[in-house]
Amino acid sequence: MPRFRALVPFTVAGTVLAGLVALPGQAAAATPQAAASLPSYSTWIADITVVADQASAYLRDRLPGSGRAAIVLDIDNTSLESNYHPSLADVPAVAPILQVAQYAAQHGAAVFFVTGRPEFEDLVTRYNLTKVGYQYTGLYETDLTDLFDLQKYKTAARANIEAKGYTIVANIGNNDSDLAGGHAERTFKLPDYGGQLP
Repeated sequence: MPRFRALVPFTVAGTVLAGLVALPGQAAAATPQAAASLPSYSTWIADITVVADQASAYLRDRLPGSGRAAIVLDIDNTSLESNYHPSLADVPAVAPILQVAQYAAQHGAAVFFVTGRPEFEDLVTRYNLTKVGYQYTGLYETDLTDLFDLQKYKTAARANIEAKGYTIVANIGNNDSDLAGGHAERTFKLPDYGGQLP
């Protein structure tokens, strides 16, 4: 069952702990064969921009007068450039998705992250998201049991957000497990190039 974590300050201890385990999304970047078969960074951003523009157009029509609206975002290779710029706590934002999130927040929608990252990376994840400009209401992370069925975990997280009184108007991710299972009015699928981007 997903847990809703309160905002906590970034600490040195969190940095050290996070450094012991690679962030999700970095494994593929560290594999030369996988990295070689991915498209160029500029192609990836262009492909992301096409979908982000669709999401932005939808939100411009959907958000006015929508009550307690929310959007849900995956993190690795959706909100942060995890494969193309791997780092411990300094991963750049995916600029087109950051713009979508900022627009949503500025127009009254809550922004939630539902990620496959484990809970023990919480501090470094929050630090990175905040540093690159994301403003968000909540972050859902996994424990070890969630990793066996990410789709089930992510679906349950969205149901939990709805149980808090939000209507999820858009759900954005780069893998099918980010989007399947309902509990969102619209889904927007970013490229994963045949599963090469986790």
